[in-house]
Amino acid sequence: MRQIADFHIHSRYSRACSRDLTLANIAKTCLIKGIDIVGTGDFTHPAWFKSIKDELVEIGSSGLYKLQEDDNGVKFILSTEVALIYKQGGRARRIHIVIHAPNVVAVQKLNDFLGKHYNIRSDGRPILGMSVPTLCQLCFSIDPKFLIYPAHIWTPWFSVFGSKSGFDSLEECFGEYTNQIFAYETGLSSDPEMNWRVSALDKLTLLSNSDAHSLQNLAREANVFEFNEEVTYDAIYQIIKGENKKSFLDYTIEFYPEEGMYHWDGHRACGACLSPVETKEKKGLCPVCNRALTIGVDYRVNELANRKVGKQLKGKPSFKKLVGLNKIIAEAVGVKSPQAKKVLVEYDKLISELQASEIDILLDAPIEKIAAVTTDKIAEGIRRMRAGELTVAPGFDGQYGVVKIF
Repeated sequence: MRQIADFHIHSRYSRACSRDLTLANIAKTCLIKGIDIVGTGDFTHPAWFKSIKDELVEIGSSGLYKLQEDDNGVKFILSTEVALIYKQGGRARRIHIVIHAPNVVAVQKLNDFLGKHYNIRSDGRPILGMSVPTLCQLCFSIDPKFLIYPAHIWTPWFSVFGSKSGFDSLEECFGEYTNQIFAYETGLSSDPEMNWRVSALDKLTLLSNSDAHSLQNLAREANVFEFNEEVTYDAIYQIIKGENKKSFLDYTIEFYPEEGMYHWDGHRACGACLSPVETKEKKGLCPVCNRALTIGVDYRVNELANRKVGKQLKGKPSFKKLVGLNKIIAEAVGVKSPQAKKVLVEYDKLISELQASEIDILLDAPIEKIAAVTTDKIAEGIRRMRAGELTVAPGFDGQYGVVKIF
């Protein structure tokens, strides 16, 4: 049984996030997008955790949850992201960590501790002045089935390998708890092929999540599992740990990494975007203002890589790169905004008439069936996207890249 999971999202209580991110809206959007399992996001925030307890109910004793009312089959896994800021090795470290909890009891215990020592009310993604090993010790002392892994591991400002405040190895970051970390998140600016170049990541499960700050960005990255058993938190935990003999992670759904905000190096204010080769030629300095560039993901992967580009790891899940359906429609109909009314009308028409989710349309629906309910140009855009017949101007220094299909 195929199950598509997006484990890392946010709620309306996180900064720079849509007010529409309620549990009911998330579940409704998951049905349209084709997501079967979704993170709750932000369970450390007291008001959001209250919503989780009031609006969700556990599915049996599975450790997964569903809406108490209007259940549409979408399953929630308890999740949050925290920002850790601390000093280590004479440097300030800023690390984002994804946490999954096995049940609400474990979350309550974690929140009780954090609420006494930190401000967890001001942001759905709280800033905690503790080290990564301290967080691990705290969570595992509450329940050993907490899942902890580094978020968007390569982005410059808040990640384990980030150029601005990260480390050069997982061991430097996680210390004695390194062997209890079973996964990592690629982030939008890298894809599996880039991460396969770093052998230190071989033993970990590669996960791709949307980190969505709005409903429309749900499932822009996701994980496709094949379950041959009941879908439970424990089954997911064992897959990620690499010890499940019945079910497995089949492939991940990926953003084009060039489209990510930090794929290449640059200065957004100066409009300067440089490839890793160009950055080395410029000695890391902006060609416009002569100040240090924000070093991006591609450069940082090259620094730590010990394999050549293109080496696929035997036995590892594959991946498929997608462009959002609304972006394809927007370019096909000639409007700039993927949220334009003209785009949304055509999007809803495709979902309705094909009786399929967005992911099903992007991945599986026959092109001739798509063409029968929409314009030839939209159908051709989907075909080109599947074939990889497109170009991407790389993103840099917090600015998204630009995909061009036509």
